[in-house]
Amino acid sequence: MTMQIRKTKKTKIHKVDFSGLGFGDVFSDHMLRMDYKNGKWGPASITPFTHIHMLPSLTVLHYAQAVFEGLKAFRTKDGTINVFRADKHIERFNRSCHRLCIPEIDKKVFMDGILQLVETEREWVPKQKGYSMYVRPFVFASDNSLGVHVSKTYKFFIILSPVGAYYKEGMNPVKLITAIEHTRAAEGGTGFAKTPGNYAASLYAAHEAQKKGYTQVLWLDGMQKHYIEEVGTMNVFFYIGDELITPHLGGTILAGVTRDSVIHLARDWGMKVVERRLSMDEVIAAWESGKLREAFGTGTAAVISPIGSITHKEKTIVINSGKIGALSTKLYDTITGIQYGEKPDKFSWITRIK
Repeated sequence: MTMQIRKTKKTKIHKVDFSGLGFGDVFSDHMLRMDYKNGKWGPASITPFTHIHMLPSLTVLHYAQAVFEGLKAFRTKDGTINVFRADKHIERFNRSCHRLCIPEIDKKVFMDGILQLVETEREWVPKQKGYSMYVRPFVFASDNSLGVHVSKTYKFFIILSPVGAYYKEGMNPVKLITAIEHTRAAEGGTGFAKTPGNYAASLYAAHEAQKKGYTQVLWLDGMQKHYIEEVGTMNVFFYIGDELITPHLGGTILAGVTRDSVIHLARDWGMKVVERRLSMDEVIAAWESGKLREAFGTGTAAVISPIGSITHKEKTIVINSGKIGALSTKLYDTITGIQYGEKPDKFSWITRIK
């Protein structure tokens, strides 16, 4: 795809301490943008990273018609840059757009945009193991009107953020508490879409949980508050007996790309993986009988996040003695090994930028 690229006259990369990177606080020199109007997407262009100018009446500020994604690029030992499962993220982005009445973006245009932007900013991709380049595509309604309607115009951007290692002090198991009083999503809603409103809806319960000393909330179904759905920023798995169980995609939880990767790997290793409804009562019963071996969350940022304990109502269960399990470790090592080019990519998950 031919793309207009206008480079900045002065880079800011020399001002960045790459050894002290956090998550999402530093941004590279350039961004990609594309506008939708008159019924079609215009050409994509790469420009210097700068402000987005808008009026107070911008539709998205009032009615939240927006979608975003998050994926990563990794530098290998030979200098190649690996983009992990970009096609899967693009598919999810477009599913989310469809639910929010936002025009979908051509997959090839989207992929070329990611690759050309990362190539333009290849010096920004961290060289340290454990570090990566976070890629954030997003789109929002850009009409200027206070009437409730499907916007006729949209703006699409991709920005890049070099990020540090998620586990700076080692992979420590997290403490979760179930949300009893609050609901994140309900059937027929937007729970499966990666839209800002879902995250806004989860903030209060997460904030309250953190004040009590928990890492995150474990969300339950919106109707009965009985079946497990997902953690605030992750999908969730339970290793019970000889089965690896994860909540099924019933329209209320996000179809995580790392979740999908774990399912592929576990089945390839000969494990029995089951996607179904799973209640907290069943998890507690499995713990009491000694069948609950491990539990962990999955997501782009952490990859694998072991769960050390879950508090549900008045009961707290400590999983695997609060330690990291062998399966969690193997999955983390395998996925990150593929991402950094240290393990075979047998599922063709990597798009390489040489």
